[in-house]
Amino acid sequence: MKVRDARAAAIDWVASHISRKEGYMGAYFSGSTVGLPGDAEMSIGSDVDVMVVLDRKDLPPKPGKLIHMGALVEISFLSWQQLSTAEAVLSSYHLAGGLRTDTIMDDPTGQLRSVQRVVSRHFAEKAWVRRRCQNVLQSIKRGLDSLDPSTSYPDQITSWLFPTGITTHLLLVAALRNPTVRLRYLSAFQVLRTYGLTGMYSQLLRLLGCAHLSLERVEMHLEELARTFDAAAAAARTPFPFSSDITASARSIVIDGSRELIRSGYHREAVFWMVATFARCHKIFTEDAPELLPVYSPSFQEMMADLGIRSWDDIRQRAQDVIDILPELNEAAEKILLTNPEIR
Repeated sequence: MKVRDARAAAIDWVASHISRKEGYMGAYFSGSTVGLPGDAEMSIGSDVDVMVVLDRKDLPPKPGKLIHMGALVEISFLSWQQLSTAEAVLSSYHLAGGLRTDTIMDDPTGQLRSVQRVVSRHFAEKAWVRRRCQNVLQSIKRGLDSLDPSTSYPDQITSWLFPTGITTHLLLVAALRNPTVRLRYLSAFQVLRTYGLTGMYSQLLRLLGCAHLSLERVEMHLEELARTFDAAAAAARTPFPFSSDITASARSIVIDGSRELIRSGYHREAVFWMVATFARCHKIFTEDAPELLPVYSPSFQEMMADLGIRSWDDIRQRAQDVIDILPELNEAAEKILLTNPEIR
């Protein structure tokens, strides 16, 4: 499918499903397809990300990934309060990138585009880039501070994994690159190579635990993940924020997208999203199909063992490893920031 057709499908979904709802303020494109020409082909493992802005205190559950007019679209909701000032957006590494360029598909009041213009004008200013880098560091620390040994095993892994993965975002933000989700390690590697800092990349992989992992082991883990994914998608009943990621329609993003990365020579770069998906599948088993845990837990635990995590003490130590490296990582980000010709 062409990018233009996928975008047209997203626009149609917003117009027909949400544009007349209470508090609707507009919508804009976000994510990895932003900047792609309309005649480009949608790649395996990609969807069209849409942010729908609502002027409501109580946001409804996000629809997530869905198929509309043959396109895989991901719909997320944002509160207008999060976007109501350009300063708040410019300070947030999650929000600023999405409004760096005019990707607005609908703006009935004109207020969204007004904020976007200010964000675009100041996005590359050094002070705002530094502020967003600090926002990344705060997110890492806040995430690791929330680790709790009393939670379920999948939650423990998720609580460690995502703050660890945000280390890549610090570099991407300094380089004015999209802090992508699934491809964050590949994007970070490309940034470090561009700025002559590839030595830092082995540190990022070490924190994740996959620096030593062979192609054959990652391929084996992917096959086990595929089995786990199919079982979890069939068993899922309880709604979670990630529920739409574990469905038949989203399977290509995790399984086929990971396989494509591996075949392209980036097997270690596939590990982050594989682990995230393993944990989500086991969250579903825990709630909706506990009888499947004995069947599928060994493969999840085997992958975690390959990453050096066999106990809560391992998780706690790896979290400390991330904290310990933050000054060095921040120094690398500062070098990128000072060298980046786009930053003024």
